[in-house]
Amino acid sequence: MIWNETDRRPSLGRNLTLGMVETLGRAIVTGTYDGKRFPTEAELTAQHGVSRVVTREAVKMLTAKGLLSSRPRQGTSVEPSTSWNLFDTDILNWLLERKFSVNLLRHFTELRLSIEPMAALFAARSATEAGLEAIKAGFHRMELADRGEDDALDADIAFHVAIIRASGNPFFRQFEDVVSTALRSSIRFTNRLKGHSASLPAHKAVLDAICRRDEEGARLAMFQIITDVFALIDAAQLPDSGGGLTSSQG
Repeated sequence: MIWNETDRRPSLGRNLTLGMVETLGRAIVTGTYDGKRFPTEAELTAQHGVSRVVTREAVKMLTAKGLLSSRPRQGTSVEPSTSWNLFDTDILNWLLERKFSVNLLRHFTELRLSIEPMAALFAARSATEAGLEAIKAGFHRMELADRGEDDALDADIAFHVAIIRASGNPFFRQFEDVVSTALRSSIRFTNRLKGHSASLPAHKAVLDAICRRDEEGARLAMFQIITDVFALIDAAQLPDSGGGLTSSQG
């Protein structure tokens, strides 16, 4: 019987390279290699039971994400977090698996503050009927979630993403995954503190302003939602657990 690499290593999935990228990328971002030497190609090949070709390709993909670098006579090393591609959805998801950090939450919230109020303004200015319907659908999901008939986290994200899409700005849409990840982190934190899901009246104010084409009203309403998160962070007075975007790796 002939065995191929996938048969021998089902834990890495059918695509060995992507499986190895997932395994190593998560380990890097969640701190497994903090202060440690990154394994050599030969060591990785032996540890994961894959070919050198698979290992080499996985390292190349992680290097493209800014997680690794290779230098002559120095081998492969983990890059500091300042070099990571934070717009990469894999990295964003792995970041959420790190130990909770108020510092990271602040960074996410600052990002939202720089994008979402203006997205709401542009949605009020130029949203199509389809765009408005998507925003309304997102809010309806939030109402259902408030009654326990939908997932509160997914509904909240759907509302905010619909506004970004309705803005009509293709550059804003490039931030969709980033904002979704930021929202996922932020909403989990704020819901835990408040003991309930997002404020329906606050989100209804955004929806109403967009529907009546009130650009400044939409911007201010969204601005208020996000600044309320800062107030919760400050009120919590939680010490940073060290899981932010700082790194001792160099």
